[in-house]
Amino acid sequence: MVFKPGISIEALNRMCRNTLVEHLSIEFTEVGDDYIKAQMPVDSRTRQPFGLLHGGASVVLAETLGSVAANCCLDPDSYYAVGLDINANHLRPVKNGRVIGTASPVHIGKTTQVWEIRITNEEKALVCISRITMAVLEKKKA
Repeated sequence: MVFKPGISIEALNRMCRNTLVEHLSIEFTEVGDDYIKAQMPVDSRTRQPFGLLHGGASVVLAETLGSVAANCCLDPDSYYAVGLDINANHLRPVKNGRVIGTASPVHIGKTTQVWEIRITNEEKALVCISRITMAVLEKKKA
C-alpha cells in the first residue's frame, strides 16, 4: 500500500467542499492499494461550446486525482505535495454521461512524485491520459 493508513473516500470528498472540485461535481469513488479513482459528469459545467467534454475539465480531474494521491502518501504534519508539471493527451470525445479517472504512481520519491491518470468513459474506452509531476515540500515549523 502506497497510501498512509486511514484514507477514506468520505474524507477525500469532504476535503473538497467549497472548491472547484465540488463545483464540477468530481467525486472520489475508490481507494485501492496503489490507486485512487474519481468520476466527473459531462454536463454544462464540463463541456466546451461544441458540446464535447472540455480538455481543461479533463485536466482538472487529472490534477485533482494526482494531487490528492500524492498527498495521501505523505505525513501531513511534515510534508505536502504541489503540482510541478502536468500534460494530457485527449484521445476520444465524450458528449454526455460521466468520465472516470484513475491515478496510479509511476514514481514516489523523497522530493518528487510522478502519477499517471487514465480517464475513461462509461464504456471503459480511454478518453485522456495524463501525467503529473508533484514537488514534495517540507512544511515550515512555526
